[in-house]
Amino acid sequence: MASHTERNAGRKASHKGPQKPGQQRFTPRRDAVSDDWLWGWHAVVAALENPSRPPAQRLLATADRAREIEQRFGRPAALEIVDGHLIGQNLPQGAVHQGIALRIPEPESVALEDFEAKPGALLLLLDQVTDPHNVGAILRSAAAFGAAGVILQDRHAPKLTGALAKAAAGAVDKIATARVTNLSRALETLAECGWRAVGLAGDGERTLAEALDGKPTVLVLGSEGDGLRRLVAEHCDELARIPMPGGFESLNVSNAAAVALYEASRPRS
Repeated sequence: MASHTERNAGRKASHKGPQKPGQQRFTPRRDAVSDDWLWGWHAVVAALENPSRPPAQRLLATADRAREIEQRFGRPAALEIVDGHLIGQNLPQGAVHQGIALRIPEPESVALEDFEAKPGALLLLLDQVTDPHNVGAILRSAAAFGAAGVILQDRHAPKLTGALAKAAAGAVDKIATARVTNLSRALETLAECGWRAVGLAGDGERTLAEALDGKPTVLVLGSEGDGLRRLVAEHCDELARIPMPGGFESLNVSNAAAVALYEASRPRS
């Protein structure tokens, strides 16, 4: 049985005048409200520009946004021109979609062996960082500072969609990501491939600046509440701290990632 909202939406649609040229008749699909959507201009455009993405399943856009899309890409087959409030009916409540939303499968995970261990190369490995806004901000910083990729755990990290993709502002499609089952084994594999792992911890003996040496480095960051888990910390070559002379004990994980990436990207002899 249709919900009260759906019945109202249907009545409103029936009182509308003729459709504008190029505008399709749109029926909200409440069963399509899921975590498979991207929304916001930068996230959607980056996904459409990514040649490794599979075809879009649905692309909802207001008339103005549709014109911008057509100017950049031609007219995608999945494009549906709709009113802005109808876009929101397919998204989680409160999603700031900026007049555009895209339903499309996630980018494929890359293999750890595909990351080239060359001097100065950087990877980020996130130990059960679960907040989508934090992971999105970390992906954005990683792309901005030229990191080679970000490694996430399969079951303890959010999907690369929704609020995460919005916070990443297109970085989901600009930086490689790897999904792994076991982070400790992933660090072992990376070590065999020539990577050195530096975990961020407040009790590290040396500062991050002192611990970095210009070699291919995996920066390992712990979860928002508990930090690095013991087994993950034990698989790091060294634990290092970010000095905070202002007296705070720790930073938000996304802020810590940005500071660490800035420090690690500085040239070293």
